[in-house]
Amino acid sequence: MRVDVISREYPPEVYGGAGVHVAELVRALRHDIDVRVRCFGAPRNEADTHAYLVPGALSSANPALATLGVDLAIADDVDGADIVHSHTWYANAAGQLASMLHGIPHVVTAHSLEPLRPWKAEQLGGGYRISSWIEREAFETADAIIAVSDGMRRDILRCYQQLDESRVGVIHNGIDLDGWQRTIDHDFVRTLGIDPDRPTIVFVGRITRQKGLPYLLEAARRLPAEVQLVLCAGAPDTPEILREVQNGVAALQAERTGVVWIERMLSQRDLAAVLSHATAFVCPSVYEPLGIVNLEAMACGVAVVGTATGGIPEVVDDGVTGRLVPIEQVQDGTGTPVDPERFIADLAGVLAEVVGDPQTAAAMGAAGRARAEQHFAWDAIAERTRALYASLLV
Repeated sequence: MRVDVISREYPPEVYGGAGVHVAELVRALRHDIDVRVRCFGAPRNEADTHAYLVPGALSSANPALATLGVDLAIADDVDGADIVHSHTWYANAAGQLASMLHGIPHVVTAHSLEPLRPWKAEQLGGGYRISSWIEREAFETADAIIAVSDGMRRDILRCYQQLDESRVGVIHNGIDLDGWQRTIDHDFVRTLGIDPDRPTIVFVGRITRQKGLPYLLEAARRLPAEVQLVLCAGAPDTPEILREVQNGVAALQAERTGVVWIERMLSQRDLAAVLSHATAFVCPSVYEPLGIVNLEAMACGVAVVGTATGGIPEVVDDGVTGRLVPIEQVQDGTGTPVDPERFIADLAGVLAEVVGDPQTAAAMGAAGRARAEQHFAWDAIAERTRALYASLLV
């Protein structure tokens, strides 16, 4: 069986959870399947991995049109595959066109949904209508759709009500348990400006509306003075959201010590060290289909405080591996809290409770590692994916 996996992100050009997912899934599948990767960006040195640059004539076009230019080239090269598997709207058009052109099944993995990310219009302008159209067409014609959580599956069926429910299944994201594990290195974290002796909260994520970073910055103003906040945050969607975060961080740093902002991308080992020095990891997202960052923190033995939205409650066992922060959200696709002040207060309160009881936090972290091992190992996820492929070739 030959499967062509299509993704915008693939190592070393990875900036989000979808890229991590694709890299780990491919590694697990290649034990017994011929997997060809087709990704965006600069040439890769990895065998059976092909990268595609935006066609020169589209280099200055709207990003959605530039994406389509890459997708057209990829679709032609899928010739000879038995199955094409696309990840995110960036790759969905390539998967759909390849399926039509070569007469093969198309599998889509949904990592997020365009109807639930209306703020993407800030980044794409009119291209957001194009990305939404691409996703809708791909979902409606795909032979199988994989949701990364039960919450994501519910969102898919709510957003695309014409879909046959039997074509939409759940295969959770996973975690590389060897690569992500407890890594204590006081000297290294000190080079980043982190004090390993202070109670610490760590955030990891892109600077985008869905990650809820502005709410966290407000909540941090209410935390005890001794609590350190470490922000591993980069890859802003727009200059506007970057400026908003810059202003928020500057205001927080003017009020308190121990606010550390790491904008550069850290290696897996270095990020594991940062996570391992945390008393708690925080995921204040207002939209999160699952949240691989939560699994990474759990694998490093850290208690996770996450918003009770999307797929986060499927990862964080409230009171056992961490805590869930309640949120009531506006039903307009933005995920905005109905009462932002209450959400901020609840977030600050839960964080203060967790970091204020380091023994319980450590026990939650140990339980989180055990949960990651039991439920989110990549070998089991790859096996379920292989079974799906086989079912489409019967």
